[in-house]
Amino acid sequence: TPVKNQGQCGSCWAFSTTGAVEGADAIKSGSLKSFSEQQLVSCSKQNNGCNGGLMDYAFMYIADGNPLELEDSYPYTSGQGRVASCKYSKSKGVGTVSGHRDVSAGSKSQMKAALNQQPVSVAIEADQMAFQAYTGGVISSGCGTRLDHGVLAVGYGTEDGEDYFLVRNSWGS
Repeated sequence: TPVKNQGQCGSCWAFSTTGAVEGADAIKSGSLKSFSEQQLVSCSKQNNGCNGGLMDYAFMYIADGNPLELEDSYPYTSGQGRVASCKYSKSKGVGTVSGHRDVSAGSKSQMKAALNQQPVSVAIEADQMAFQAYTGGVISSGCGTRLDHGVLAVGYGTEDGEDYFLVRNSWGS
């Protein structure tokens, strides 16, 4: 799906989750669907809406019998930092998760193996200047290790002899 924008809401965890589910579903079904971040923000009670959350909890919410609605039927409204009450309709839910696994921190081989299967939800430290001032190329230092932001890893490669993981953010195109 196109790059989305979480706005002034700390809902990166929801965008990371839906991106992974969208990718896995597209690989399985052959059809790309855009799933509802708002459902997760408003209804995944283990998470904290616009005040942050964990992709693991979001995957568990979906796997516990709460398939994701399509974005068209449950659009994102929390961009100004206000979370609406849950208006989930299970009968409209189509995005499912049967489970999830974590990649060991720092394991490039596990991350590559996971990315060979589907896009992967990952956490980064986005408050670092290397990320805040990013305009292009490969970030090779100053990344930090105090995880504070969820993004979606969508690929990997090598540029000018430097290995990288390609991520999709949720701060707009």
